[in-house]
Amino acid sequence: MNFQDLKQIDDYKVYLDIAFGKARRKAEELKQVKYKDKLKKRKELEIKRITSIGGELEKRLNIIIRNFPSLDNLPEFYNELVKATLDYVMLKKSLGALNWAIKQIKALTSQYNSKISKINITDLAIDTRKQYYGRISSVLKQIKNHLRFLEEARKIMRKYPAIKTSILSVSIVGFPNIGKTTLLTSLTSANAEINSYSFTTKGINIGYIYKENKRFIQVLDTPGTLNRIDKMNNIEKIAYLALKYVADLIIYVFDLTEPYSLGLQEKLFKRIIKDYSKPVVIFFSKTQLIDKEKLNEFRSRLKYKSFNKAEDLKNYLEEFAEENSLMEKLSS
Repeated sequence: MNFQDLKQIDDYKVYLDIAFGKARRKAEELKQVKYKDKLKKRKELEIKRITSIGGELEKRLNIIIRNFPSLDNLPEFYNELVKATLDYVMLKKSLGALNWAIKQIKALTSQYNSKISKINITDLAIDTRKQYYGRISSVLKQIKNHLRFLEEARKIMRKYPAIKTSILSVSIVGFPNIGKTTLLTSLTSANAEINSYSFTTKGINIGYIYKENKRFIQVLDTPGTLNRIDKMNNIEKIAYLALKYVADLIIYVFDLTEPYSLGLQEKLFKRIIKDYSKPVVIFFSKTQLIDKEKLNEFRSRLKYKSFNKAEDLKNYLEEFAEENSLMEKLSS
């Protein structure tokens, strides 16, 4: 799912200016038409203006609603991500406010067009149209805070990563700066599609392992050290939710050169195993810098499937994906 295409939401005054400007242009076109009956011309002119304004405002608000994803139909990962990074209740309320405004605009447009059609005095037609302008402006003003909120929500949602929830996914986990992104690049270098979705100085990277020119495995470089969710920043929340709802397998990266103590790295590793009911494999980074004996001793102590070459890990991931795809077919 890609939130990058969410369009900017403007202040309510901008939408009114656009609608009133379009109505003026429509009126200018009609003014060129000759009528024998001045009252009839005036009534048609004012109805044209009102219809134009109502239609334009409805169109603009409907575009906003259509651009936002249906919150009730989001994949679980994105639904939880919205709840973790936004005021979910306010988001639904604001989208509901736009639907309310559309209904009000429809009703007012119909009501004032009906009024004008029954008028027998030219000046009264003008006054009625001005009343409509006031009423319609009031409706837009009542949703101004909702438009502002939706614009702020849009800015946050545009930074959501385009994680695919329909293909087998693996998450690379571990402390910062221990070789996770290097591993991601090694695994996906043949057909790399690595994008950084930054929230400050951190980001989440996504790569794909391809088979027969199709995305076969999604690989997520997961930042942060996965503290409690109430202490996480937005990018760490994405990492947590990707592990919980998207990952089919976790790759935990150990760096035995100890930029972080092995005690801390093991503690995080044990927490990952405890907190997530997912298959886990280990990758040892920077093994060219450490003694082989140290690597072998540490590897045997952990008793988990482990790798220190990206090529071997990639082969394992492809086998894992094949097996799990077959299991899905057998269970369907």
